[in-house]
Amino acid sequence: MNVTAKLSALRETGWHEYVIRFVLGGAATALTGLVAKVYGPATGGLFLAFPAIFVASASLIEMHERKRKQKKGLKGSRRGREAAALDAAGAALGSLALLVFAAMVWSLAHRWGGLALFAAFAAWCIVSVFLWRVRRALRCTARSKSSSGIHIRDA
Repeated sequence: MNVTAKLSALRETGWHEYVIRFVLGGAATALTGLVAKVYGPATGGLFLAFPAIFVASASLIEMHERKRKQKKGLKGSRRGREAAALDAAGAALGSLALLVFAAMVWSLAHRWGGLALFAAFAAWCIVSVFLWRVRRALRCTARSKSSSGIHIRDA
């Protein structure tokens, strides 16, 4: 599966779904600000790695995929769970890459200043793509082993 942008999904999303995402994202950001105020910016910064709208996104993705299958006369619950799981995998890999971003900014900012952000962004991009390709290769390997008679549960 290649990573693609599906602009038609913007038409499928209702205004109330955008409100849910913005409210949950704003609440997560405000909570991070409170943590930073109470425990300091270093601790608050750790919470910035939390994918603020993940919960809303995962549930909305599941609902959209289920409805898409139901229009075709199928139940769709399995496909909805699989789509939400794929989103969760992407969020987890993105969070790991964000950890690399944060470590680079923390270690380089005092020497490089603003250039540290560019270096950290480049590292985030490289790590994100690398992790996604590793995950994809592992899934392909697991599938080929399961189709050859060895049963391995797909990750």
